Amino acid sequence: MSDVLTRLRSAPGTSMNAAEYGADFAREFEIASGVLWKLERAQEFDEGDLPSYRAMLDGDWRRAMALVAEMRPGFRSDNPGRMDFRRIRVVEEPLTRYLRWELAVLSARAEEGENSRVVPVSALRPYEGGGPAPELVLFHPTLLYEVLYDRDGRHRGARRITEPRFVEPCVPVLSGLFDRGEDLRSYWTRMRAG
Repeated sequence: MSDVLTRLRSAPGTSMNAAEYGADFAREFEIASGVLWKLERAQEFDEGDLPSYRAMLDGDWRRAMALVAEMRPGFRSDNPGRMDFRRIRVVEEPLTRYLRWELAVLSARAEEGENSRVVPVSALRPYEGGGPAPELVLFHPTLLYEVLYDRDGRHRGARRITEPRFVEPCVPVLSGLFDRGEDLRSYWTRMRAG
């Protein structure tokens, strides 16, 4: 079904602001096991006051990367042994400045246990008949969050979707994208060298 991802936007769900989503996500994450999927589609996000992000915006790449190194202990705790966190990062080339920074961050996350792959935007096109795919986190076939952002890429909350007829079909789509993806670390190494 080509609209399996985009039809999530019309799925019944519970709307939450950023604080409510953060608390709900933390509760679910605490008890989660198995594969946890994350799909990132947008090419720009606003990371607010995150120091490494601010340094990148200021043009200080060296400081931005030093601050990423300081974040590593948190990355480790984001990957408990009871789960396999699989991130699918959609990329359009040429890479935006934001995406270059994010790929560096995600590479560090991958070194700390996150299982991340990169797919070109063309791989997602068959599933975007109804517009760009949403940003999402899928815990299991009865729990998915459509993560919401404003026009400037600022996080504004999420919709909690638990209806299996909307969530279950996403699992094979995400699995297929992941299987076709390139290891994020090798992609980032290639991009830096190019």
